[in-house]
Amino acid sequence: MPIFDGHNDTLLHLYPPERSEGRSFLARGEKGHLDLPRAREAGFSGGLFAIFVPAPKEDFSGPPDPKRIIKTQNGYEVKLADPIDPAYAYEVTNEVIASLFHLEEAAAGAVKVVRRVPELVDCWERNVLAIVLHFEGAEAIDPQLHNLEAFYQQGLRSLGITWSRPNAFGWGVPFKFPASPDIGPGLTAAGKDLVRACNRLGIIIDLSHLNAQGFWDVAKLSTAPLVATHSAAHALVPRSRNLTDEQLQAIGASHGIVGITFAIYDLASDALTQGDAPLTAVVQHIAYIAQRIGIEHVAFGSDFDGATIPKKMGDVTGLPKLLAALREYGFDDAALRKLTHENWRRVIRDTWQE
Repeated sequence: MPIFDGHNDTLLHLYPPERSEGRSFLARGEKGHLDLPRAREAGFSGGLFAIFVPAPKEDFSGPPDPKRIIKTQNGYEVKLADPIDPAYAYEVTNEVIASLFHLEEAAAGAVKVVRRVPELVDCWERNVLAIVLHFEGAEAIDPQLHNLEAFYQQGLRSLGITWSRPNAFGWGVPFKFPASPDIGPGLTAAGKDLVRACNRLGIIIDLSHLNAQGFWDVAKLSTAPLVATHSAAHALVPRSRNLTDEQLQAIGASHGIVGITFAIYDLASDALTQGDAPLTAVVQHIAYIAQRIGIEHVAFGSDFDGATIPKKMGDVTGLPKLLAALREYGFDDAALRKLTHENWRRVIRDTWQE
């Protein structure tokens, strides 16, 4: 049963050298959540590997910087991140893409950047780790979309219009609890053009860090299944980044998918104070969304290497524990096949059109 994952930030921690601290994806290590040997041990067969461009000198690891957290009467908020320079984003993105291709070559057939559905299925059958190139935030793309086709040719097959900061295409949702995702305006004219271009090329549009108005703008415009690669249910944890029941219904109606994040702050209301969330919290969000919109519209979206995950999971090798918890809850093998890979394969097939 291959496990395909909707989101990780591993590429960010492999590049540049000063961030990687000697970490190698091809050798088993103790740093971070994911490398090839640990992935094979866990049955992790691939996923959407994000290129996220942090602000220069920003430390993007672990929980939010306490200096950025503002305590409110009944919760907290983290100031919306400032925009970053598009030229800087373009440079960093191209450097990370180059490092990804170097990784693919060094893996000598054990890792493949996939661009077509048959390649993805072939990787699963041959125990090759499949990497789908994803941008978490569209800052590297120029507003006229001149370089989008070039990124597509390089392998871009999934795109988050925003991270939790504004850019030329729209507004990300800040981290707040409790709070609605209905914060700020929707897509810009360039953002709407980007949606149409992604539909034309067959690029997944990720809604996970987009605010509510931007979400509904995409829902009105897009002809592809709606996708949130790493989110959770707002009804269970009213954090601004989680999806409301209305948003879930729209995703289900479009034959789309929600990848359930393992980020503890999205899974449990007391995670910031406790510093942890139980593994059963992941199960609860999966079960809630499956009940609301159907088992066909929910899967995994871990956020490995981009978030604090439940201590009981630890890293990718904890995935069998999650499968055991899902079985204990009542999910049978047919349901687990949908959760682990079949749902992602359907949405990718319906979006990529090849």
